Amino acid sequence: MDVSTHISPKAKKGTRSKIEGRGLFAIEPVKKGEVVAIKGGHIIDWKTLKKHEKLIGASYLQIDDDFVLAPLRKNEVEKVMMFLNHSCNPNVGVRGEITFVAMCNIKKGEELTIDYAMIDDDSYRMKCNCGAKNCRKIVTGKDWERKDLQRKYGKYFAAFLRKKIEK
Repeated sequence: MDVSTHISPKAKKGTRSKIEGRGLFAIEPVKKGEVVAIKGGHIIDWKTLKKHEKLIGASYLQIDDDFVLAPLRKNEVEKVMMFLNHSCNPNVGVRGEITFVAMCNIKKGEELTIDYAMIDDDSYRMKCNCGAKNCRKIVTGKDWERKDLQRKYGKYFAAFLRKKIEK
């Protein structure tokens, strides 16, 4: 089975980012609420991910406590990558589990970014390079638990995280 991620025709992936590596950029204006990407991949559990992690790197997306969406072969990595870098001042959020939408109007040339707090429930810490005025400096896989971020992003959290927040 061939897997891939849908990227809006208004965006281009893989262009050099000031934040980290490659990014996703608007090549036309994107209106608030428009779909910018729909993540593709194989639905696998964490144990399977660990077996493939060295090969696929950070190209996976958590979709529930026990499952992720990921490539399983090296030739699938580029096809499923969204290149949505983290920003503490993002312009993209999640609708459901795998659909990524503009949280505001985005101008041509802007990098499309997401706050990883909206998609991750994991045990990691990473240095943030976003450069936003409100940068947290350190991002963790548990930032979704922060009340300030829950208020800020509201409906833009992945559905599995929204269920946890609502409890």
